[in-house]
Amino acid sequence: MAAEFFCVSCKTPFVNRHPLDETGRCMMCRLGFITYDAVYSYGSYEGTLRKLIHVFKFQKVHTLAHPLSRLLADALPREQRFDVVVPMPLHWRRRWQRGFNQSELLAQEIARRWNIPVVKAIRRVKASPPQAGLTNAKRRANVAGAFSNASRWSGVIRFFIRRAGDRMSNTMRRRLRGLVKPHRLDGKRVLLMDDVLTTGATAAACARALKRAGAAHVTLLTVARTDRRFAVHDFLEATSATSGAARIAATAAGAGGTTFE
Repeated sequence: MAAEFFCVSCKTPFVNRHPLDETGRCMMCRLGFITYDAVYSYGSYEGTLRKLIHVFKFQKVHTLAHPLSRLLADALPREQRFDVVVPMPLHWRRRWQRGFNQSELLAQEIARRWNIPVVKAIRRVKASPPQAGLTNAKRRANVAGAFSNASRWSGVIRFFIRRAGDRMSNTMRRRLRGLVKPHRLDGKRVLLMDDVLTTGATAAACARALKRAGAAHVTLLTVARTDRRFAVHDFLEATSATSGAARIAATAAGAGGTTFE
């Protein structure tokens, strides 16, 4: 999506340039709250695109991952180079309730297009309440410490080691600790995948964990992002009926009977 005024770092659109400093950065980036290095999104989280994402995520139409990945590919400059794709992780309870991670499906599609591996280097260790309705400051506090690069079974193994105490041999203790080594991304350029970007608080917390794991550069890629500019018009409805999202909606409706009204 394009705007006349936007932050050169996080690409947040603005009505005028007053929130930007002389280098073109917004206050959130100047204060260090945005920890990813670049961000690309296909369009505004409105209209047809919003409906497509809802059908994909909440009606569990997994087949939309492939056409949505084409929109992602359009948003990401081809000259960019990445070593790994990391999907935005869900807490295990949310994953169990939904049955899948939509960001993981999108990551798999993009990984095939860019011929790079998907690495689940980060996991969500904190089941934060929903972000909707929270201020920016509360959103950041809500996801503080929510992500870790520790292995999936690290908590269980460490608990077992503590309970065993002196009854466990040093050799066994070393072997078990070797199983919980955190994922490392030393010097790698990471493409962080998510479906929607709102304030960026969750993505920033995840990017912070990726950099703690050694990532040299983190680029966030999303299908859509919220546009908080005053009187912004629907990104998709302003385009022609043959736009990417409109074509996907028409195809989905024709193939599976899904309606987008």
